[in-house]
Amino acid sequence: MLNKLTWATVAVIFGISLTACKILPTPSAEDGGNAPAFNADKMVGDIWAAKMLPYLQQKAGSFPEVHALAKADPAAAGAKYGNPKKQANSPWTFAVRLEGKIVAANTQSHAATMDVDADGDGKADARVQIGPAMRGTALRDSLDFIQFNDFTNQIDFAQFGKAFNIHADKTVLSKLPREALEGRSARVVGAYVMGSGQDLPLVTPAEAEVGPKP
Repeated sequence: MLNKLTWATVAVIFGISLTACKILPTPSAEDGGNAPAFNADKMVGDIWAAKMLPYLQQKAGSFPEVHALAKADPAAAGAKYGNPKKQANSPWTFAVRLEGKIVAANTQSHAATMDVDADGDGKADARVQIGPAMRGTALRDSLDFIQFNDFTNQIDFAQFGKAFNIHADKTVLSKLPREALEGRSARVVGAYVMGSGQDLPLVTPAEAEVGPKP
């Protein structure tokens, strides 16, 4: 009798477990290719000009204004210039327009950058990534129409974030000059993640222009 009860209990628990799980079939060759392969680069290319750039251009605020508000009241800055649909444990990412003079540049690194003075005091206020390698996923994370739950898994979501950086480098940043940048003007529309400490805000551009040599 005890053994029958034990097996009955196991069967009930197993049945509940299966009910609670969502089992998805693994696509195979026999499926006839009905499930398209995930292509992060194509997804980004499809929305870049049609949706992403217009969104950033409309959302972005002047960098000095955004950064000052972010330091004083991050939630208020996030509501105005950030992505209010971000994951709760993620830092704010702000859309910004940055204009000013390049006061320093590091173009020897594979992860090249230029430091921009946005308020005319001769000191760098932000560091702009100009690739080809770029850190972070600020462009992806600034968009309120992109949600983690739209993706099958963390790997696809991460690849999608990286694809924004690759597209920015291919279409914009690779065309920027790399020599004698100091003293030139710069104009950028992009995004940066609110950080901590004394590091310069690291802006990832979606649009970027560098003026002529002075």
